[in-house]
Amino acid sequence: MKRRHYYLIRVQFLGFRYSGWQKQPGQRTIEGMLLKTLKYILPQQKLKILGAGRTDAKVSALDAAFELIIEETPISDISDFVKLFNKNLPSDIKVIKVDEVDKNFNIIKDSKFKEYCYYFSYGEKNHPFCAPFMANILEDLDIDIMTKAAALYKGTHNFKTYTAKPGENKQVTRTLSYCEIIKNTEIYASFFPKNSYVLRICGKGFMRYQVRMIMGALIQLGRGLLSLDEIERSLMEETDIKISYIAPGSGLVLHKLEFV
Repeated sequence: MKRRHYYLIRVQFLGFRYSGWQKQPGQRTIEGMLLKTLKYILPQQKLKILGAGRTDAKVSALDAAFELIIEETPISDISDFVKLFNKNLPSDIKVIKVDEVDKNFNIIKDSKFKEYCYYFSYGEKNHPFCAPFMANILEDLDIDIMTKAAALYKGTHNFKTYTAKPGENKQVTRTLSYCEIIKNTEIYASFFPKNSYVLRICGKGFMRYQVRMIMGALIQLGRGLLSLDEIERSLMEETDIKISYIAPGSGLVLHKLEFV
């Protein structure tokens, strides 16, 4: 039986020019680019990668991860491997760290928590250079009521309203350890608007579009198109509230990922 070698690889990427994480025919994706590069720098090696999750189109990451599984020949020098990997990756993807793990490691089940940050501004149109980093809502927003509403998502709730096509067997009850809107002091540039904000949200796992639909609901609330009562009712098991707005992917960043 061929021996397999397992590695946990931490990676950062700017997702603005990619169609999300998952490899798709005819599309530029993060997974596709990583696989293409690995096959180039490890020729003749039989390998596969498993992501810690699937990010949407234009979503970025400061701390993402994937597992690399190689048959037979292990990586001889991890430091040299990281340098070679980064040399051949495009400038908007960077490998941060590589750790060897054992075969019992499960990159999905062993996830302890994920923290997402959604960066946004409102009112005036942003400088065009801001587009990859934050969503720009041109209408005025009531940040105070949005901040109050964000706290309602903390804890254990039924989030079936906040995902795309929830199936009968999908686990829609999820727990958020925190959810808050604060002023953005995390990322900045000379061309950023004077004031920008971030939704910080943390949980063990998220459904497809969950964070973007929470942000979408908060934006609709801030514009006066939803009420605080409707936000509360949207988290009930028997709810008739529909969230119609999915916030743009370009404001969303996978900020931190921890394993047990």
